[in-house]
Amino acid sequence: MRRLSIGVRLTLWYLAIFALAQLVFGAGMWLVLRHNLYDLVDDGLEAQVDDLKNFLQSQPKDLPIAKLQEEVNETYAIEHSGDYLEVYAENDLLIYRSAFVQAHQSALLPPDQVKRPVMRSRRIDGRPFRFLLQKLNVNDHVYTVEMGVPADDAVETLHLFRSYLLMFAPLLLLVAAGGGYWLSRRALSPVDALVRTARAVSGTNLNSRLQKLETGDELQRLSDTLNEMLDRIESAFLRITQFTADASHELRTPVSLIRTEAELALRRSRGEDEYKESLRHILLEAERTTALIEQLLSLARTDSGRETLHLQPVDLRQTLRSVVDGWQQVATIRNLQFSASLDAPDDDAPDSSVLGDETLLRRLADILLDNAFKYTPSPGSVHVSLESKGERAVISVQDSGIGIAEEDQSRIFERFYRVDKARSRAQGGAGLGLAIAQWIVTQHRGSIEVESRPGHGATFRVELPMIAAPVQNPLPA
Repeated sequence: MRRLSIGVRLTLWYLAIFALAQLVFGAGMWLVLRHNLYDLVDDGLEAQVDDLKNFLQSQPKDLPIAKLQEEVNETYAIEHSGDYLEVYAENDLLIYRSAFVQAHQSALLPPDQVKRPVMRSRRIDGRPFRFLLQKLNVNDHVYTVEMGVPADDAVETLHLFRSYLLMFAPLLLLVAAGGGYWLSRRALSPVDALVRTARAVSGTNLNSRLQKLETGDELQRLSDTLNEMLDRIESAFLRITQFTADASHELRTPVSLIRTEAELALRRSRGEDEYKESLRHILLEAERTTALIEQLLSLARTDSGRETLHLQPVDLRQTLRSVVDGWQQVATIRNLQFSASLDAPDDDAPDSSVLGDETLLRRLADILLDNAFKYTPSPGSVHVSLESKGERAVISVQDSGIGIAEEDQSRIFERFYRVDKARSRAQGGAGLGLAIAQWIVTQHRGSIEVESRPGHGATFRVELPMIAAPVQNPLPA
């Protein structure tokens, strides 16, 4: 049998190696993505179970079963009617079953067979769901909870990821085959160097690049093309990492406020009206958290150049008052003196209206206050002020905290930069808050600066261009 030429054999080997690398890389990335996506779904599911546990703990210890059924139905039947939720007491006594469960029974496990938390995936009417079965020990009672949430987003993302892999893999293999054939015929030595470098590239060292060639032929173009591909892959990985860090940082503040409200409500027995008020506050923060998640998705689109702001006239004084009210309780808990100067000095003072996105401006204030509270030890002080300077509104957040060294002030607005990495890590900081704040200010055609000395606190000033206050329509006589 006639043997294949060396060029063809090398091309086939190169093609096989490239295909294997693609398969391992694609399968590995798919598994990693699947694991992370289902972790996010499971975290949300566990958070809902924790909310249910907190609700059960808030009920009197000796509450009759009939009354407990009434309370659970009153709380969950309207707001969570579309959720998959079943709650059983001892002896498999049904406490609550949502309307969705009544229409779509899953029967994963009987309540008496649930010994430890169980996570399951199942399809209902063609939709993917993620289920959690768990026993809750609350007030000397044992409840069995079966809760499920849709996993459409995770499954759709995995499907798109797999589709893209299957779409681009043949194209990459075709390019590799043609390039390998020509490279093997014209220069075997540079090909070996490229193969060795390509084999070393993995998900942990995406900053590695193929050897730079100056041959001026197809080999150089292939090398440059592969390096550009690695640039795109590395950039995609960095964007995913940044988005995850952004989400963790931004969601911490509203979650902390929700936990504070819940802890205060559970600290002692309260009346029904007080519990309703606490739940109303928690619901309000949950709604703000939902809006925050939407803005994080907007931030991801911003990195790809597709973000649009919802600009409208915004009264900065009213917005800042709302933000300050939300932080008053946090200041009390942290034993900090928190004050604000937001009122106009006289009736002739110009209105502090700006053209901007109110949600983003609220996030800007939250970031600056969170930064001030985080680095101000008790008993310290934090002060917020708003004033007009010409045609610009100036927001100042001043604290008496640890301060910032001069050599760090020029870098604190960089993503992932932390002045004291040990302290920031202990406090949960990811070095993203001020970077996000700077992005918000830039999008509003403003500026942000800091004045600080170590041990003497810091003052952040944000200047935004003002607009004429919108004219209110007069009431008919």
